[in-house]
Amino acid sequence: MKKIILTLAIAISTLSAFAKDENVNDKVLTAFKTEFNTAQNVEWTVSSNYYKATFVYNDKHVFAYYNENGELLGLTRYLSPNDLPISLQTNLKKNYTGYWISDLFEVAKSDGTTYYLTLENADTKLVVKSTDAANWNFYNKEKKS
Repeated sequence: MKKIILTLAIAISTLSAFAKDENVNDKVLTAFKTEFNTAQNVEWTVSSNYYKATFVYNDKHVFAYYNENGELLGLTRYLSPNDLPISLQTNLKKNYTGYWISDLFEVAKSDGTTYYLTLENADTKLVVKSTDAANWNFYNKEKKS
């Protein structure tokens, strides 16, 4: 009886893993598998105008966005401050003392890479971004309540 239950559990989990790919068109799946053939734990989200793959690649959580033609629109991934270019790390330490980092991610597209950083202190939440990998520029600021 235990073997039957175990076999059914494995079969159901295998079928559900493949069911996630059913709504993703072949062009997108082919493009993804070509670019990220060693990706693990792939999950798909289908939207009205894009496909989003959430997966683990080189021990990092990555999000890839594709259009219906299988063209990669962009990639995002969360980063550690140590993963930033040295110039951004230096600029951060110089200009944002008194803040802690609550969110940091990278957006990579064909036209370049942008970094978004959320900084907080007791009173303020500040979002800065960098498009040149050298300087942080103001993006958004809000007061905490």
